[in-house]
Amino acid sequence: MNRISVAQPVLNGNERKYVLDCLDTNWISSVGKYITAFEESFAQFCGVKHAIATNNGTTALHLALVALDLQPGDEVIIPTVTYIATANAVRYCGGTPVLVDVEAATMNIDPADIERKITSKTKGIIPVHLYGHPAEMETINAIARKHKLWVVEDAAEAHGAEVGGRKVGSMSNCATFSFFGNKIVTTGEGGMVTTSNDELARKLRLFRGQGMDLNRRYWFPVVGYNYRMTNIQAAIGLAQMETIEKSLADRAKLATWYADALAGLKDQIVMPQEVESVKQVYWMYNIFLRDGDATRRDAVMRNLADVGIETRPVFYPMHVLPPYKEDTVYPVADLWAQRGINLPTHQALTQADVQRVADSLKQALLQA
Repeated sequence: MNRISVAQPVLNGNERKYVLDCLDTNWISSVGKYITAFEESFAQFCGVKHAIATNNGTTALHLALVALDLQPGDEVIIPTVTYIATANAVRYCGGTPVLVDVEAATMNIDPADIERKITSKTKGIIPVHLYGHPAEMETINAIARKHKLWVVEDAAEAHGAEVGGRKVGSMSNCATFSFFGNKIVTTGEGGMVTTSNDELARKLRLFRGQGMDLNRRYWFPVVGYNYRMTNIQAAIGLAQMETIEKSLADRAKLATWYADALAGLKDQIVMPQEVESVKQVYWMYNIFLRDGDATRRDAVMRNLADVGIETRPVFYPMHVLPPYKEDTVYPVADLWAQRGINLPTHQALTQADVQRVADSLKQALLQA
């Protein structure tokens, strides 16, 4: 039985050529031409002035918050449904993540709930473009302007997603991306912070490199971090950027295949929705059971695993995890996070693979 993985990288461009060039020239560490080229390519792609590469997506988030001067005791509003790095980065700075419920249609942060959570200690908002669908940035930015807050887009899962024709990563004070091995653009491990603010970009570069003065070697005016990307990682990233449009087109086609193949199960599952005026990039193709709870969801996933199909549960909400546990009820997150399943989503899948997933899901639902 051929196993269908939930995610896998596609490295069929110049990745090997560029990595070998790094090895042949001995430029393998955190200095080299590929770092600059990758940053420039990614900035142009997002439509911003600056892109600052980091060694992973979590350090990109932390770096952004440090550069924005988040202090102990400050509050930052985040959605309760996100990968834990969003909350952890706030905690690394001594800040308090303030959790907000999500919208049922997209599982993104609910702007209506944001305003209810703002206090005198609130310094910023981190909307997450969850699973590739952009958050409601226009409304979120209006709330931020009203309350004089900064906004950091967590775009780790949304390379190339758009709102009104603008790329995510360009609609806030700064944005962060991940290039982990399962992302649309990968460097194995890696991250990026994007911004059009010159002063913020300067701070990001300063803190990224151990705090060494950008114009005076081995002079350290601040306590910084070693969050630098290697030239080898950037070489892979540059090659990935050369094929980004095809990658996005392939995922859009994959979503169409899934929509067609799963059409007969609409009475049992909810399929992804795309809000008007946005472009979602389907980092993960998610379905939600119309009935049942986490026990039934897990049974469906086990049934799929038994026939060689890997899946993942939708992220646990932050408020049920031990580090951030609350007794507060978040109605949408509490319901939908128990019913969500990430189906296999990557550019190597064929239409026959998608049909096999759909047929297997139909049987898995009957058995659960």
